[in-house]
Amino acid sequence: MPTESRIPLLNADAMSTAASARVPAQVPAARVSSADRWLLRTLLRALGDPAIRVALWSGDLISTAATEPVGALRIKDRSTLWRLLYRPELEFGEAYTDGRLQVDGDLVSLLEAAFRVPLRPWVERLLVRARRPRANTLTASRDNIHRHYDLGNEFYRLWLDERMVYTCAYFPTPQVSLEAAQVAKMELVCRKVGLQPGQRVVEAGCGWGALALHMARQHGVTVRAFNISHEQIVYAREQARKEGLSDRVEFIEDDYRNVSGSHDAFVSVGMLEHVGLAHYRDLGRVIDRCLPTHGRGFIHTIGRNRPMPLNAWMEKHIFPGAYPPSLREIMTILEPYSFAVLDVENLRLHYAQTLRHWLARFDRAAEQVAAMFDERFVRAWRFYLSGSIAAFSTGSLQLFQVSFARPQHNDVGWTRAPLYQ
Repeated sequence: MPTESRIPLLNADAMSTAASARVPAQVPAARVSSADRWLLRTLLRALGDPAIRVALWSGDLISTAATEPVGALRIKDRSTLWRLLYRPELEFGEAYTDGRLQVDGDLVSLLEAAFRVPLRPWVERLLVRARRPRANTLTASRDNIHRHYDLGNEFYRLWLDERMVYTCAYFPTPQVSLEAAQVAKMELVCRKVGLQPGQRVVEAGCGWGALALHMARQHGVTVRAFNISHEQIVYAREQARKEGLSDRVEFIEDDYRNVSGSHDAFVSVGMLEHVGLAHYRDLGRVIDRCLPTHGRGFIHTIGRNRPMPLNAWMEKHIFPGAYPPSLREIMTILEPYSFAVLDVENLRLHYAQTLRHWLARFDRAAEQVAAMFDERFVRAWRFYLSGSIAAFSTGSLQLFQVSFARPQHNDVGWTRAPLYQ
């Protein structure tokens, strides 16, 4: 799942609220001073004067926006203000999750207002220099994935669709149900790689197995699906057994770097975000060695318009080691092996719609989620889903689908019409 440099996304795992040693641990919540007001105005201007209003602990209301604010933030005390000034990208989410920062109005609308205005260039440079993503070695990758995807299948079952698909759906119309849109997405993937009965497919990063099972069931192919999330693999194997597809779909608990053998198609949906730029050549080598001359490939990933590290909060708390690439960066996987790009599509508005469904379902299940974890967890995940909607709806994030093949491969559609029949 799934950011722009200001996206407030959290992980359910061990959310630290400790500020840097350079930030005072305890600051008396005294009267609001002229310095407090000046510092807050300075912060708002640095963030691009978003259309929001901020209420300080005294009740003072401050806004630097040129338009009517869409909502208000309430800062509980001076300590929270200082933390926001020191590390706004990280501390905004920490304060919201702790309850030290409250929102008056619709959370998604407020975040959209914040994302629509550009950061001051010097602020952006400062934030970029401050980020150091976690490594994605074989050992580190397993730990990074475990922290998010192994929270428990029962938790995800509360708010995902019936097939447990945790990636962007495809909505032929905005009114289509989430279940139907996820099936439409899986079918779109199959068409983009031109699946034919009897083919062999390898999937890198298979989630709970829905796509692998769909490919085998609907298109008569055999699939080897790799994933390093134990919880997901166990679930996927059980689904294959229930559907009588265990002889055609093999779910392998292993890293994508260990994929071997020749396959007619390579498919990766929602995994590239977890690979990390330093390992793009590794992924390219895997694709190169498993695709023969007639092979087709497909990558579906969250991305950006230009290179930018992942939001500090999201990288720390929800997707450790993750990085959403630009299209140019994706090409560093394919160009060394002369793969020819056949089709590129951006489905960012479809992801915003997918997330709206997830948020609505999550909110309906909030009491059950709180019973599984706690209220702080509920606030964190509501913030994560709301921030993601805002990022995709404002264009801070993209959703790229890239299909490719060997340069001499001519068995491709004359037009794109067959993809949407």
